[in-house]
Amino acid sequence: MTEHGHFINGKAVTGVSGRFGDVFNPTTGERQSVVALASTAETQAAVDVAERAFSEWAHVNPQRRARVMFKFKELVEKDMENLARMISSEHGKTLPDARGDIQRGLEVVEFACGIPHLQKGEYTEAAGPGIDVYSLRQPLGVCAGITPFNFPAMIPMWMFAISIACGNTFINKPSEKDPSCPLRLAELMMEAGAPEGVLNVVNGDKESVDALIQDPRVKAISFVGSSDIAQYIYAEGAKYNTRVQAFGGAKNHLIILPDADMDNAVNQLIGSAYGSAGERCMATPVAVPVGEGTAETLIELLRPKVEGLRIGPSNSEDSDLGPVVSAAHRDRIKSYIQMAIDEGQTPIVDGRDFTLQGYENGFFIGGTLLDHASPEHKSYQDEIFGPVLQIARARDFEEAVALPSKHQYGNGVAVFTRNGAAAREFAQKVNVGMVGVNVPIPVPVAYHTFGGWKRSGFGDVNQHGTEGVRFWTKIKTVTQRWPEDVQGSEFVIPTMG
Repeated sequence: MTEHGHFINGKAVTGVSGRFGDVFNPTTGERQSVVALASTAETQAAVDVAERAFSEWAHVNPQRRARVMFKFKELVEKDMENLARMISSEHGKTLPDARGDIQRGLEVVEFACGIPHLQKGEYTEAAGPGIDVYSLRQPLGVCAGITPFNFPAMIPMWMFAISIACGNTFINKPSEKDPSCPLRLAELMMEAGAPEGVLNVVNGDKESVDALIQDPRVKAISFVGSSDIAQYIYAEGAKYNTRVQAFGGAKNHLIILPDADMDNAVNQLIGSAYGSAGERCMATPVAVPVGEGTAETLIELLRPKVEGLRIGPSNSEDSDLGPVVSAAHRDRIKSYIQMAIDEGQTPIVDGRDFTLQGYENGFFIGGTLLDHASPEHKSYQDEIFGPVLQIARARDFEEAVALPSKHQYGNGVAVFTRNGAAAREFAQKVNVGMVGVNVPIPVPVAYHTFGGWKRSGFGDVNQHGTEGVRFWTKIKTVTQRWPEDVQGSEFVIPTMG
């Protein structure tokens, strides 16, 4: 049985806490390895290493830090297939989805390669008589990322690429459900030329999370996961004067106006609702058709496509979705489907009884389509995080705007329409952090910024883009004036002597 430890000070180390978590193959349902869960002492040892490495890495010039990022990108691209298979075997997403996970992370690495420009400060000449003012963006020190199971490549790279490029050292505490990819990324960072201790991986659970929050040497923490844990980390971080950005759950809506291209909207919904088995915070679990005619047409077009979803093993190249990450999560999804039916929603397609021949012990669940979801339903209020699409009908445009605006989550939303004025009004009015217009999953490109509102995001600085540089640096402002007459001073032109 393979045992995953940690990656500290440039090398793999064995866990010594005596505590372990199981790592399953979601396709077969078999336990394939175990992962060590770090103690507080082990976590603090990683902070020791990162603190020592910071004293030198912070003073490496930005061009050299950028070169490490360029090399790291090259190495990840060469190792793409190996990384994708690691992700598929532990997470359950299909190989094409796994490659997409890696590629979206690499886009932020590409952005971080521009750190010599991105970290520049500002300068004002003659702000007063003989006075100049300039600002510096300096690294914080030891930083940490607490990353989720659903994107074991993308989200760690979203965090550590910019943080390390800015001159910080980093500790990643990944999900214990799929630890292989984060460990491999740390190895590749060392191969790219980062000094030992610049990127460390500590596998663990709440004990290691609390150790990172409470250690005064950890200056900033980025988190992605459930909203309750996000709020906990944000609140605990405030107690210890730690900078925190914490991103939580989502219940993204896709609004379909009567004039929309229905065939296009349905095709986009299928991918955004059921891709990666719905296990992504920017999935689309709620469709909002405006008007009864739109709703009936939507269901007529959706039903055969949901029934025809190709569900297969995670190593498949041509499946639409694979299994979900664990048996417990599969059972949770099933319980929410039953809850929705008990609340009065109509099951158009019920995927709870799906099994895959030859993989009967795998964590599979079929695509599910439910009609007549309503704001008072708990299944509508909560994030299900599975291949379940709920239809919440809206009478008019105003109700369609209100549904996502009043929801507890505010991560992403999309509107499908041919009417530019309606789309513009929707984008202005809706109370959600990221908006797509005829784009079902509005994840911004790497040089813009990612972040939700309400219970989808805690903290006031988003991920990647220039917001990421702001989060992983502190600004220092210098006001200077030099006396005009200094006795004995000489201006000497240096020579190559």
